[in-house]
Amino acid sequence: MSVPFSVLDLSPVVSGSTSGQALRNTLDLARHTEDLGFHRYWLAEHHAMPGIASSATAVLIGQVAAATERLRVGSGGIMLPNHAPMVVAEQFGTLEALFPGRIDLGLGRAPGTDQATARALRRSPDALSVDDFPEQVHELRAYFGEQSKVTPAAGNEPPVWLLGSSGYSARLAGMLGLPFAFAHHFSAENTLPALQIYRESFRPSVLAEPYALIAVSVTAAETDEEARELARPQALSFLRLRQGRPGLLPSPEEAAAHPYTPLESEIIQARLDSQVVGGRASVRSQMDALLESTKADEVMVTTMVYDHADRLRSYDILADLYDLSAAGTPVASGV
Repeated sequence: MSVPFSVLDLSPVVSGSTSGQALRNTLDLARHTEDLGFHRYWLAEHHAMPGIASSATAVLIGQVAAATERLRVGSGGIMLPNHAPMVVAEQFGTLEALFPGRIDLGLGRAPGTDQATARALRRSPDALSVDDFPEQVHELRAYFGEQSKVTPAAGNEPPVWLLGSSGYSARLAGMLGLPFAFAHHFSAENTLPALQIYRESFRPSVLAEPYALIAVSVTAAETDEEARELARPQALSFLRLRQGRPGLLPSPEEAAAHPYTPLESEIIQARLDSQVVGGRASVRSQMDALLESTKADEVMVTTMVYDHADRLRSYDILADLYDLSAAGTPVASGV
């Protein structure tokens, strides 16, 4: 099955390193994956998390776009309840004006952080509700209209995507005729139901046909054993986040030395089971099965490992398995 492969990056800050190095690694990974044949490169918005450096998402998108030539670059996503829609329109209108035809605006309805941080971002508890997300999307898109007085948003609307991990955004994306990106990497149990909702509720508008992307956590190495060792630190990082103790991405040695309780071991294993982890043959088999079951139009890969060289190599392996350098960019109109 031939589909475009893309990249989702959180600019991970690893134990013993700095956010500055994480951001430089992001620029390096973007150039590297562009050379490999990946189609788009999205940055995720998270706040007040020591292990994630992509919080100023629009700023980082501009840096990645300037450092590359062909990649589509965008947000995976902008958490709209955190921001005034007009400000988002100005930011992404600026990006689209600077890099025409290369910017994506992915939108999410969750704050992507704790409530205290969300209040600090918006400075008003009245603006934190996710219930008015459809109205926020409508307001944001209106600022891009040719008659809008918001410069440089007017006439510079990038493709708008809705992101989700449940059926809510799937249904809204379908009703609005927008492309939809599903967070399989942290809500695998909801992937198939959400994609079905999206396709069944789709009404032609911006797009003539539905276009569904799935974001998948992938750790590829030369052997299954090595891949599992490389993947364990991000599973431990996820565990700590669930326990309310977010931190830097630990090293494989730290992950191996952690005194796991039986319940923690179960959580770690469940986390790894929802991902694509393994050597070349295992990764190809798992990814093919996922593509077959989801019928996804595009796969967006996120790889969170401790060593930057191992992260580059994981993308190398995936590009080689799917011959991305020769695949071109078979992308639907409008996305």
